[in-house]
Amino acid sequence: MTRITAILPAAGMGTRMGGETPKQFLELDGSPILLHTLRRLASCEAITEIILATRADEIRRLEESCRQEKFRQAIRVVKGGSSRQESVAAALEHVGADTELVAVHDAVRPFVTREQVSRVIDEARKCGAAILGIPAMDTVKEVKRGSLPEDVALITGTIPRERIVLAQTPQVFHTKLLKEAFARAAADGVNASDEAGLVERLGHDVHVVHGTERNIKITKPSDMELARFYLGLERGKAHQA
Repeated sequence: MTRITAILPAAGMGTRMGGETPKQFLELDGSPILLHTLRRLASCEAITEIILATRADEIRRLEESCRQEKFRQAIRVVKGGSSRQESVAAALEHVGADTELVAVHDAVRPFVTREQVSRVIDEARKCGAAILGIPAMDTVKEVKRGSLPEDVALITGTIPRERIVLAQTPQVFHTKLLKEAFARAAADGVNASDEAGLVERLGHDVHVVHGTERNIKITKPSDMELARFYLGLERGKAHQA
């Protein structure tokens, strides 16, 4: 049986939410956002194991929550780091050599669908590296900041929209490739905002599978309002079915 491990980095503090509770533990319809996300990933039959990388003081609570949910997959909770990259690296240490693919997904993207996860896994299986992404709808400007006020920037160029995609997750890679990318980054002292950025440094192509705008990353208070709206839509569809 092909082994596919999903990693959820969930050690961040989520300061942009403005409260003391990390964003992944904020409640949405009575459950933490992280639990909603876990349920979505667990619904994908291709995923055989899920590793959560969280803060040390949250490990026991998450282990208990996962036991109560009785997920089909094995769920492992490990100590993460102070950054996304450190948390994923910590989780990678627990990924066995018999694992073909690793899928990294944001803990606060609870609206990814089983079909989207399956499609990006299928693409990564063929090409070695694939992510979900959506085209940029707005005009994208390159800017610089200097002596101007903090809320003002100077445009230095316009980037054609057809060359831009907004990266989402899951981001899926052959296990050996992802581990090599992390090892090289550690050796070079490089940090990236996502795993694809580290794989790109190796000169390996990364394919983009079309995602959807609904696969939002909840990072600020207004995103919670949108999330409640999407949940309401899903509930309505479920009642009609």
